[in-house]
Amino acid sequence: MQLEHPVSRRVFLGAMSAVALAPRSFAQAGPPIPVTSINHMTLSVSDPARSLEWYQGLFGMPIAARQASTIILRVGEGPQFIAIGGGASANPGINHLCLSTPNFDADRIVGVLGEHGVRSTTTSGPMEVRVRMRGADFGGAPEGTPELYFGDPDGIVVQLQDDTYCGGEGVRGEVCLARPEPAPTAGLLTIREYNHFTLFVTDAERSIALYQQLFGMPIDTYQGAMPTLRVGAGRQFLALAGAGRGPTGPIIHHASMVVDDFDPDRIQGVLESYGVTPRGEAPGPVGPLQSYVTMRMPDRGGAPGGTPELYFTDPDGILIQLQDARYCGGNGYLGEECGTPENPTGRV
Repeated sequence: MQLEHPVSRRVFLGAMSAVALAPRSFAQAGPPIPVTSINHMTLSVSDPARSLEWYQGLFGMPIAARQASTIILRVGEGPQFIAIGGGASANPGINHLCLSTPNFDADRIVGVLGEHGVRSTTTSGPMEVRVRMRGADFGGAPEGTPELYFGDPDGIVVQLQDDTYCGGEGVRGEVCLARPEPAPTAGLLTIREYNHFTLFVTDAERSIALYQQLFGMPIDTYQGAMPTLRVGAGRQFLALAGAGRGPTGPIIHHASMVVDDFDPDRIQGVLESYGVTPRGEAPGPVGPLQSYVTMRMPDRGGAPGGTPELYFTDPDGILIQLQDARYCGGNGYLGEECGTPENPTGRV
């Protein structure tokens, strides 16, 4: 996971304080909103038809559901997915991420968020929550499928849904096509699930504290001074870096996916055959349809010889990372060694 902005000592000490308090406070009752996994991301793109063709050609993902003009591409065996927004966007990017929670109850979650200073509105700006009822005309249940969105302190939008949510019909959005619409081709790379999201925020200490207070996410490891907050019981995580004062502002910087047979040279070769050009060692911003590999060294929690991390951009320049199934953001050549003094096994 590449970060271009260092994490300050203040952020590090603040995160340590939050870690010291959060796991103990949730040990008995559990967090207010338990999360089990990353569910999906929605992409805003400039040309939805082009992006659909491009992602299916690369990954061979079938269509699991449709929400009017928004297309739901299944990741692995589901219910995880990538949603491609149906309207052309002048500001392409990762529109929002979604986390799964068991026994989803929108009213209860709105109440919990309210107790933590997130007010109920018709928008999802900073520290605001809204619930949309997705009706049958948008692929939801006849009586409406409740979908909950809230803005974190920077207005980064997080959706919360039931852990059966697949973007389809049903009151919990759990009913998708029994036979997903196959991609035109088998694809060149196979992705199994999400691994992590990295968020650039203006105040990492503040954001980490809120995410831990709401979701009880333990810290698996550190990349330099930056903690990785585990999602669920596997290897998925969120990383919140205090980098939002730069030119990009607060954003979902990139999403990372698990790919079969992780070999950076092989994968870059596949990407190049698909029109994604290796950037090489050139510094500066990455344009659309480029790939690059960084070596995360021990000063940022990597292996002694470096942990390879592979990135590429789609036709709109949206940044995606690919890693091995064992990757948890930690030490080891594959980034598979996690755990901290507070959480030595990387498990609850």
